[in-house]
Amino acid sequence: MSLPEELESHLKTGATTLCRTWAVRRLDGVTYGFTDHDLNLSFDEIEFRADSGLAAGAIQQATGLSVDNTEAVGVLTDAALREEDIRAGRFDGAEVWSWLVNWEDVSQRSLQFRGTLGEIKRGNGAFQAELRGLTEALNQPMGRVFQAPCSAVLGDARCGVDLNAVGFFHEGAVEENEDRKLFRFAGLDNFDDRWFEGGRFRVLSGAAAGLMGMVKNDRLSGDGRTVELWEKLGAEVAVGDQIRIEAGCDKRVGTCRLKFNNIMNFQGFPHIPGEDWMMGYPSEGQVLDGGSLFQ
Repeated sequence: MSLPEELESHLKTGATTLCRTWAVRRLDGVTYGFTDHDLNLSFDEIEFRADSGLAAGAIQQATGLSVDNTEAVGVLTDAALREEDIRAGRFDGAEVWSWLVNWEDVSQRSLQFRGTLGEIKRGNGAFQAELRGLTEALNQPMGRVFQAPCSAVLGDARCGVDLNAVGFFHEGAVEENEDRKLFRFAGLDNFDDRWFEGGRFRVLSGAAAGLMGMVKNDRLSGDGRTVELWEKLGAEVAVGDQIRIEAGCDKRVGTCRLKFNNIMNFQGFPHIPGEDWMMGYPSEGQVLDGGSLFQ
């Protein structure tokens, strides 16, 4: 790794004033800065705090496409990283930067690591987080998947459905909440039964603002509507907090056509042969001319 000329000259003096700094930016844009120096530092509009108790292990780096990785260990404090935020998943996938810095002149610095937060372990008032390098993204499957269901995510660029259109979402206040997982509404009967099943449930205000869950069940009855999430949210949701529920999609071609009128953007292959096709055999009366079986 090449170093800036001024920092390299400083290292050659043999009497260095070096420290490390880290920046963590959550997906909601909230940014935290830490340093192992005994005084706060500041650059790139980030305040790097010295009282966080954060320390990092050696960074493993190699040429090629191998994944760079390291670990960060720190103390959970109300002023910095809070256990309830980690438990709520607010730091999942957060971006991380690490610099080697001359604390007497912070313009002399070198970016040594950039990546994302991986697995976070917590307990006894401390946490241990895995840091994953940029090449981690290359471990993800790439390319088109040939399958009968749609491979797009509802509302993304490939799907094209506008989830802000009337009829595809509801925003309102929480009326009844059971264990941050089961939500009941007295009304909300202008949407069909199971309309939100498979959709996203977002919290817009309150202690759980910014958190999201996926809808497992959505039932409409004479007593109102009940929305159940797959997993309970990571923070408390109070009556009156604002939420947003988006329509769900089961990835089937009929749902794409009838519910969303979006068949032209369907990203699946509904007529692809299933596994039972391998056990098929010709029978008398079949037209075996090589044409489509779906006419």
